[in-house]
Amino acid sequence: MAGEIFRDPWGIPHLRADDVNELARVQGRVTALDRAWQLEVERHRAQGTSASFLGPEALPWDRFVRRARLDDTARRCWAELERGDPETADWVRAYTEGVNEGLGAAGAPEFARVSLTPGRWEPWTPLGIWLSTHILFAGFPAKLWREHVADRLGADAVGLFAADGPGTAGSNGWLVAGERTVTGQAVIAGDPHRFVEDPGVYQQIRLSCPEFDVVGLAVPGVPGIAHFGHTGTVAWAITNAMADYQDLYRERLRRTGAGVEALGPDGVWRRAARHTETVEVAGGEPVEVEVVETDRGPVVAGGPEGLDDGVPEPGEPPLAVALRHPPRVTGDLGFSALLPLLRARRVADVDRAADLWAEPVNVLMAADTGGGTLHRVAGRVPVRSEANRTRLVSAWEPGHEWRGWHEPPRAGLTDGVAVMANQRGPAAPLGVEFAPPHRADRITELLARRERWSAADMPAIHTDTHLASAAALLDRLAALDGTDLSGPAAALRDRLLRWDRRMDADSADAAAFAAVRGAVVRHLAAHPAFAATAAPPAYPEVFRPWLALVPRVGYALEHLLTAKDLFGVDRPAVVRAALEEVAARPPAGTWGDTHRLAPWRALPLETPYDEPGLSGDHDCVLCTSPVPGLTDLAARGPAARYVWDLARREDSRWVVPFGASGVPGSPHHRDQQAPWLAGDLVPVVTDWDRLHKETEETDV
Repeated sequence: MAGEIFRDPWGIPHLRADDVNELARVQGRVTALDRAWQLEVERHRAQGTSASFLGPEALPWDRFVRRARLDDTARRCWAELERGDPETADWVRAYTEGVNEGLGAAGAPEFARVSLTPGRWEPWTPLGIWLSTHILFAGFPAKLWREHVADRLGADAVGLFAADGPGTAGSNGWLVAGERTVTGQAVIAGDPHRFVEDPGVYQQIRLSCPEFDVVGLAVPGVPGIAHFGHTGTVAWAITNAMADYQDLYRERLRRTGAGVEALGPDGVWRRAARHTETVEVAGGEPVEVEVVETDRGPVVAGGPEGLDDGVPEPGEPPLAVALRHPPRVTGDLGFSALLPLLRARRVADVDRAADLWAEPVNVLMAADTGGGTLHRVAGRVPVRSEANRTRLVSAWEPGHEWRGWHEPPRAGLTDGVAVMANQRGPAAPLGVEFAPPHRADRITELLARRERWSAADMPAIHTDTHLASAAALLDRLAALDGTDLSGPAAALRDRLLRWDRRMDADSADAAAFAAVRGAVVRHLAAHPAFAATAAPPAYPEVFRPWLALVPRVGYALEHLLTAKDLFGVDRPAVVRAALEEVAARPPAGTWGDTHRLAPWRALPLETPYDEPGLSGDHDCVLCTSPVPGLTDLAARGPAARYVWDLARREDSRWVVPFGASGVPGSPHHRDQQAPWLAGDLVPVVTDWDRLHKETEETDV
């Protein structure tokens, strides 16, 4: 039987086939029908060819991808997969065949706007997309920032800026065991926080064949259901473990008549791989990129002449920076875990599948209908020196080699509950910086308020807007001497001290707090104490979000306000000046007037939407992240929400921003936006009789 496509009332695809390979083929086909433009953008981004139709703005990414050799790494991982796991390789190949079929039938209008014809997917294309999607997920550029701060302010200053950085993705997740639910069966719920993209980064889907019947959130362009799934008898979910598994090496390179050499830890210069590639740029001249790889890894910044501005530090030889990360070393992306996850029946099956996971490194939770639960880290983290984990290390010094792999830590439940929100949890031994504990503590507090929970209760936790991190600034406001404040500033201070600390879209007090917070950030960033860090070092543009001072101060504000000393900065004076500034020109509206969604789109809309105002903030459970001091707009937020009910799968719920279809004008392009904004979820439909079967002629 050829694979069949069914749709529920939200246009979500439910797929059925006689075997796993035919099911993979139809998954690839339906994904191309629904997300053709998104798939082709991601394929080009993985190859470093997106500037050829998106123009100069895409060039920094393409340069990075070429220098990091992501396409070559995907091909290496594919070769290893074919050799070591031919069943999974055949399954991935079937998916790409389906994508090619669907691209031939898809009708996305964006292609005409940029005069682009869909290309052909190769079997390794899904691996390349997985790599490019997650290469910055662990935030290795944060090491560049730590190095910058240590060089300019001293090593003791690094900890002051420790916070969930502007380029880091996170998530909430919680598991409530059957002893704490009204049904006696577990519930798993949460929401992954990523850059919100249109179309969305997660695809609601159902995959059914004689071996399994799974609903979950797939990554468009990758077969199966990797991160969030429910097989009927077992369900699982992940968050970013915040582990450190990517190293940056300072390299000393020199040109020779034969090419480029790199100085190794034994004091010997060894030949580095070198070649050049040409990046085509729409509306511009082609750009030549030199690609160099040492024994440590690909050079992602600088070269034999030094960093990208060509000016080495005074008295120092030119330096470059090489990236070492597990897939490049091992040729394994963890795709062998994907089929076992789909076939899982109990948490033990999920556990065995997780042993095959590679990257990104996640905290995984699972529960089954037999009462089993699982809470562990999954992924590959190298064993190496402490220096590797925190900053750049010198390739020519011994002691920075990798020495095997960490055993993934495990954890249990406390009072029938497990909570994961990127805090220092089971992954603590594997990481350096973690998210502040506010989201995890708040979820734990909310779950403790009731003895029994149901799946229907979970959206109230998803949408909680209490901002515990506001305390640091509010305490500083409370400590100000009121006699030194103007009348309007004193009134504003008293108003904020009465505020309920909820970042609701309709709250004028939340808007006033955000305005004062932003002013404090700008005043601190402009202080002479931080002047040495204001100009970012000469690293490629793609790393700049990690190197900009204002966002770094914004996300670390809690630490900066509560540290015992801050380089002699008069913090009461800074807070007072910020309060007076806002009191003189207070915000006229509510938090939602300025805290609006700013999704990423490869192409700007021809007719822009009036994107809605949002509740929430960076440290709320409803994590919709502005950049304090820079913008109230939120580019990051819940990329999906889910509730997995182990008692009755049909009582599970889910939602994504925008909708299931990536085709503008489709009835399912934005039909989930209203429930997503309201914190509502749409049903997971499991009854085939309630689904609409799609034919070749059906308009998708």
